[in-house]
Amino acid sequence: MSGCEARDAKKLVRSPSGLRMVPEHRSARSPFGLDEPPWVPDKECPRCMQCDTKFDFITRKHHCRRCGKCFCDKCCSKKVPLPRMCFVDPVRQCAECALVSQKETEFYDKQLKVLMNGATFFVTLGTSDKSELMVCRLSNNQRYLVLDGDSHYEIEIIQISTVQILTEGFTPGGGNTRAVGMVLQYKVPGSEELTQMKFTASEDFSCNKKLAASWLAAMHKAAKLLYESRDQ
Repeated sequence: MSGCEARDAKKLVRSPSGLRMVPEHRSARSPFGLDEPPWVPDKECPRCMQCDTKFDFITRKHHCRRCGKCFCDKCCSKKVPLPRMCFVDPVRQCAECALVSQKETEFYDKQLKVLMNGATFFVTLGTSDKSELMVCRLSNNQRYLVLDGDSHYEIEIIQISTVQILTEGFTPGGGNTRAVGMVLQYKVPGSEELTQMKFTASEDFSCNKKLAASWLAAMHKAAKLLYESRDQ
């Protein structure tokens, strides 16, 4: 097994919430991942935290796997996939959390693949007036943004501080906009200073523009998940 494969190795663990397939090394976890929440202790929740129904022998309490709060069966009956916490099977969640998790499923089912497949952009580093045509993609382990052209860059996702999506087509009265580029700011390991990188969609072919717009939309969603993971 190579060093990279060893770092990316996973193990199956059982928690009170269910089975999880997690990285053996915490440093290898996805930058979009969330930790399991602590459960509200049973003794602290005599009533459902949604509908206020009193728990008894018939009305049993259940914990939402995403927020850890305590609910009755009616308020916490949905079992929904929760890939951000590495659950193998769909897990019980309250209605509010289930809605959030269902929206995230689209990112894991569709947009993550778009990011990994990559798109082509003109990339400008810092304040340089020169740009380089590069293929940009998310690494399979989700931890690096890989840029390939005449040069090669690997930007660690957790080192990205800001993501600004550039759009065009907006009018004051409203109207359709489309993503045409992106500005990233990130820290190079060993340095406290921020480095800026600008991505601009190639105008050569309409298919390239469409692919780039889809990639940028997926990157926008990825940035939101990244910020949420940090705020946990």
